[in-house]
Amino acid sequence: MKRLIILLLIVGCYPREDCAGVEGGEAELDNCGVCEGDGTIASDGYVLLWGECYDIETTTTLYLSSNELTGQIPPEIGNLTNLTTLWLSSNELTGEIPSEIGSLINLTYLNLYNNQLTGEIPDSIGNLTNLTTLNLGNNQLTGEIPDSIGNTHQFNSFEFTVESTHRRNITSSMWFD
Repeated sequence: MKRLIILLLIVGCYPREDCAGVEGGEAELDNCGVCEGDGTIASDGYVLLWGECYDIETTTTLYLSSNELTGQIPPEIGNLTNLTTLWLSSNELTGEIPSEIGSLINLTYLNLYNNQLTGEIPDSIGNLTNLTTLNLGNNQLTGEIPDSIGNTHQFNSFEFTVESTHRRNITSSMWFD
């Protein structure tokens, strides 16, 4: 019994390596297999967005409306290539719409309404040829609607707000039959 206690005391005295390989470090694996604290963004097969883990193969819908999300839309969102619905409306998202959105080629519904997004609509949105609904209204987007949006022939509705050079917002809604 004394040998067991002494062995446990000795083993407990040596610093352990954490998942990042740091002796005595405190980094731990999260649900995605990401070693938190080592700067890794995601592990194979998963994407970490706003602190949640999403499986690249099986995630088809992200409904995160009114979730108090802040900051920029992470470019890693473009890895979720099986998404058909992306609903990020009524949050506090800022910055530009990432061009990686154009990698979501299976997307049929994109709703970024009522955030604080700025800049131009990325030309890569034209890659979303299956898109039926696009809602970019109530943001601070500027510039012109990219010509590439004409690649999307499936539209049922399209709503956007673009800040004009006359310092007023122009809102347009289109519904297609």
